[in-house]
Amino acid sequence: MVANVGRSSQDLSGQWRIQHYEVGEKRAMEVAAAALDDRFWIGAAVPGDVHGALAERGIIDAPYYGHNDAKSRWIEQKEWWYRTTFNLDLHAVSGEQEHFEMIFEGLDTFATVYVNGHEVGRTANMLMSHTFDVTRLVRPGWNAVAVRFDPLFLHHHDKEQFDWSSYTKERPWLRKAAMNFGWDWGPRMVTVGIWGAVRLERSRIAKLENVYARTESIHTKHARVQVTADVRSVLSYRSRQKRTQPLVTTCDIRLLNEAGEVAANAVSLPVTGGQVHTMLHVADPRLWWTHDLGDPYLYTLEVTLYADGEMLDQYSQLFGIRTIELALQNGQGENRFAFILNGVPIYAKGANWIPADQMIGTIPDTRYKELVELSVEAHMNMLRVWAGGIYEKDVFYDECDRQGVLVWQDFAFANALFPDFNRDFMHNVRQEVRNNVLRLRSRTSLALWCGNNEIDWLYDMKTASGDITSPFYGERIYHELIPELLEELDPSRPYWPSSPYGASNGQDANDPDTGDRHNWQVWHGSVYPRKQGEVPVLDYSIEGVTFKNFKKDHALFSSEFGMHASANRYTLEKNMPEGQFYWGSPEMAYRNKDTNHQKGILLMKGYTGIPRDIEEYMNFSMLTQAEGLRYGIEHFRRINDRNRGALVWQLNDSWPGTSWSMIDYELLPKASFYYAKTFFHPVLPSLEHEPEEPLVLWVVNDTQEGIKGHLRLNVYDLHGELLYTRTDEVNAPLHSSTCIVSLQETQVLAAKQAEEVIVELVPEGFDAPVNRYFLRDPKDVKLPPSLLSVHLNEEDQSVTITASEAVARMVKLELPLGRVRFSDNYFDLLPGESRTVTLRHPEIQALPLHLLRICAMNAQEG
Repeated sequence: MVANVGRSSQDLSGQWRIQHYEVGEKRAMEVAAAALDDRFWIGAAVPGDVHGALAERGIIDAPYYGHNDAKSRWIEQKEWWYRTTFNLDLHAVSGEQEHFEMIFEGLDTFATVYVNGHEVGRTANMLMSHTFDVTRLVRPGWNAVAVRFDPLFLHHHDKEQFDWSSYTKERPWLRKAAMNFGWDWGPRMVTVGIWGAVRLERSRIAKLENVYARTESIHTKHARVQVTADVRSVLSYRSRQKRTQPLVTTCDIRLLNEAGEVAANAVSLPVTGGQVHTMLHVADPRLWWTHDLGDPYLYTLEVTLYADGEMLDQYSQLFGIRTIELALQNGQGENRFAFILNGVPIYAKGANWIPADQMIGTIPDTRYKELVELSVEAHMNMLRVWAGGIYEKDVFYDECDRQGVLVWQDFAFANALFPDFNRDFMHNVRQEVRNNVLRLRSRTSLALWCGNNEIDWLYDMKTASGDITSPFYGERIYHELIPELLEELDPSRPYWPSSPYGASNGQDANDPDTGDRHNWQVWHGSVYPRKQGEVPVLDYSIEGVTFKNFKKDHALFSSEFGMHASANRYTLEKNMPEGQFYWGSPEMAYRNKDTNHQKGILLMKGYTGIPRDIEEYMNFSMLTQAEGLRYGIEHFRRINDRNRGALVWQLNDSWPGTSWSMIDYELLPKASFYYAKTFFHPVLPSLEHEPEEPLVLWVVNDTQEGIKGHLRLNVYDLHGELLYTRTDEVNAPLHSSTCIVSLQETQVLAAKQAEEVIVELVPEGFDAPVNRYFLRDPKDVKLPPSLLSVHLNEEDQSVTITASEAVARMVKLELPLGRVRFSDNYFDLLPGESRTVTLRHPEIQALPLHLLRICAMNAQEG
């Protein structure tokens, strides 16, 4: 939460009006005129965008239904105008003349702003805020604002095209969210409009800017917090000349605890050279931790500006005391990629974040809150904001600060060459980087700046394959411009030039022995290891794409990996025309934007078998994703003396499609999300096993305390008979992975076949989830029919499910409603075992439990 509460601010967001014209149809000054009659224009919300406004008014069909996104392509060819009016009271303040600035937090993309018919400036960047001095244009009473948006083609159609720009050649010259042009998980939807909040700020004499707080050091009973702030005079030249005495400007800076008590303060600090700075000394500090390691404690930082004793401005921001480092070597001098929080090495568990909607301006704050809450529920402690989206809205960082989730922040450069030789382009980029670093650098959750997504790595691969013959255009951005600006503006936070990045012994930038790594052997079939300069090879076979390849990966940090799964039934049915909800339909194919649909078929063919209908497709794809992610992440966590992070591609969806997401567009988690509650748990009992090889039991401990207790192994046949059990002692030090015991497969099967059993690891004496496994792939497991009995409890909004006759595989609960939270879902039940699942919704108290659908892969409710 950031607020400037001392200066006056007038919110200009809300209902505006929009209209479109053909390019050149109208004179700009005619449409921008303050007195223009816009009564017949279309109502539109700000923040928002044109697509969202037209859909809300029924002028275009719902963009995500069927193929409707393609029907709205005409929007990107038009010139769009926004208009609003506001009233201004200039009698509230006397004395020095007021200074007025109009601030747009997001303009998409080429905009010209007019106030009372006067052009005040132009923009060429969606990815930053824009401020205009309107002091001489606003007037008492009624005022008018107009914003013209050019169609993008006017700004790229005559530009040079480069060898490489994924998904479209028009992107490199446009500072706009790359995903708007389509990606392999979302449609092309080239948005336009005012996507951020708008406000009019009025100030007198001087104002605070660029307040920056960072933890300098932490000791047992003491912490030092460095605070700097810029102070900008807003007096006109004439006003400064009239003053007979120089202004005496000072600042008070204080840190308040959660009870509102002063934890540290510095008063009457002189402003010299337009800046104030101090070191706050905090006794007995409460540290900010990720939610899995402690309390994400937040103080409140307040900075108050005075001139000649009069308060002019006040700034307030939540702030956590913490240090963050990126260790690239361990104590033995070996390569490492590990985040150190408050001196404690953490294992980064989480996912990659894409914009939460194709229409970024329409995303409500509640969507951000719910997605971060779901991340925490799944024990994630890090989210990577991917380079093809935006520098996220403040509400995202608010929630990460508050809920204890670290943020890996990419700069907005993804999968393309960029014209770093062009002066105007580089000036635009420099403004963008400076704007966002200044906005985000005090964020407690922000752990890392990263220069780009996959560009360094893919440039080498595409050059080797002959797809690129040009120089590495864009290299100056990630390896010169950004690090130079960070050295000036945010020197305390680590910077990483690209993801993946790092090479040794002639390997390419996706080297497992250096830096971070993207594993796309799984799903995309990339063949590794690969030397730099070698022609890349793809293996589209069952063996080439299988998730069993995760076990060959000994990356230091796994920052991207994953596989597709279907969206949930409600999400698909809601957005598909009647009669199209079947496996293999044109609409189902349209939901999948990946380059080769055969990859998902191959994965399922090798693991579950090929689905025969839509029900099996939903089940098989979700099971493959969930078990595949578990297989990979448990492997990465078992080698945590080397691997120090696993960030799944991807957390969320931007539209209702089939993708790598763990949570679909309607905020309904997939099976992999519920599996993550176990495989991302801070304490993980884990089974390492391959067919006909030993069963190796492990306990992974990411907590700050050692664990002692016992681990019980139970082996059941599929009708629930206990075939084998044993208990072993557990002594797992903090931040460790401990091998408990190794057992021969024949030892535990008790004359049964491996495809006829289920095994479970049960922790005793320590807090950890039960973890269950089948010893063979689903296509080989001989599942007998099971029966489910269900008891609904309307009062508690819960349901109790009991299995009988045989193991119930992947019990699934479905309700035809978005945003439903199940306490558990997609789980296995032993015969005679019951599980109570509670249901909740952020806005609905009494859910329609009578519509609940419950089934399993081998069972229906009976």
